[in-house]
Amino acid sequence: MPLRSYAGPDKTIVKIIGGQRSAVAGQKRITMNINFLSPLEGDVFHAFDGHLMDGKLQIAVQIAASTDAEIAVNGAPATWRGDHFEAEVILDAYANTLRAENLKTGESAEVRVFLLQDFAGHYRLSIDDNIWFLRDIQQNRYASLFENPYLGFLKEINVGFGTKIHLNLFYQTDGFNLSDFTDQYKAEWKANADWLRLSFHAYQEFPDMPYVNAGYDEVKRDCDLIMGEIRRFAGAEVMHSVTTIHWGEATVEGSRAMRDAGYVGQVGYFNVDDHLPSASYYLTADQRRHLKKRFVWHDTAEDITFVRASIVIDTKKLEDIRPHLDAHGQNGHKPPYLDLLVHEQYFYPFYFNYQPDFRDKIRTAVQWAKDNGYTPQFLTESISHS
Repeated sequence: MPLRSYAGPDKTIVKIIGGQRSAVAGQKRITMNINFLSPLEGDVFHAFDGHLMDGKLQIAVQIAASTDAEIAVNGAPATWRGDHFEAEVILDAYANTLRAENLKTGESAEVRVFLLQDFAGHYRLSIDDNIWFLRDIQQNRYASLFENPYLGFLKEINVGFGTKIHLNLFYQTDGFNLSDFTDQYKAEWKANADWLRLSFHAYQEFPDMPYVNAGYDEVKRDCDLIMGEIRRFAGAEVMHSVTTIHWGEATVEGSRAMRDAGYVGQVGYFNVDDHLPSASYYLTADQRRHLKKRFVWHDTAEDITFVRASIVIDTKKLEDIRPHLDAHGQNGHKPPYLDLLVHEQYFYPFYFNYQPDFRDKIRTAVQWAKDNGYTPQFLTESISHS
């Protein structure tokens, strides 16, 4: 008989056994012939899920229960739809508890779901593996940060499209680390913090997947190291609550360390049922399948919001970027938040995998965002509920 488990809203371990749900808390065991089919624990809703008006969103709730049950969800009566019960409920807060009850037996089930008021319809450009541009600035001591060709190009993108750009940093590369970087540009970093942000990525590029088995202390150490240097040379103004760990792989303890450092939003690919890199942190295959369709999910046990990147620009040919982004909507999974991800290395002619059309690829992706009605906004503001 199939068995799976997950953390319930109160972190009780909940198991699904042969289609029935049982909760084990201490010595008590309660069997419930009632279960949420949709939404699932941790689902995040937004304007693309319906008509969001005055901070309220109506959603359909689907419940599995015996045909002779009398089901209500948050007091609203549910109707039998042939293979499940369905009720309409209103979400009107960031965190919402949905309680389904069989009024005949008193059996009940609960899930927590979330409503983000300003998530859908925005985009950013997110760049991983950044370190070489800082080494160049340190070596050349330009009059302005934006005399560096890489940052100069990103400034052009911001000026031309209003794009918000987020750079995830390594601590070190050959012959250079962040502690070497001057703080002489601190005022300029702060002056541009409205469109340019910096965050932790990893200690260095190699080995691959450095945190796939790492514990809390290792991730927290590297995270704090990089954040401390960013604060020193650029200021807290460029530091916010979202990052992408190198290779998108971490243990639950590693993700918890990033959360405790302030990174409550964590971005990855969440690939599953294919041969692509997983980049899914600690999530299970079932959670990844769900997130791959929804693009966002909140782990209620860990208080972390995961967001799926919509494209990895440098893995696509220039002519394939627009079709790739078009395909999301054609498959019925239009990204609510469009995260355009790329990697720094491909900008440089000296890199063995240099992409001469790096600039054109980014312009194409950003132009697609504009053409399809997405507006620039950092992910931190988009997942904020304050």
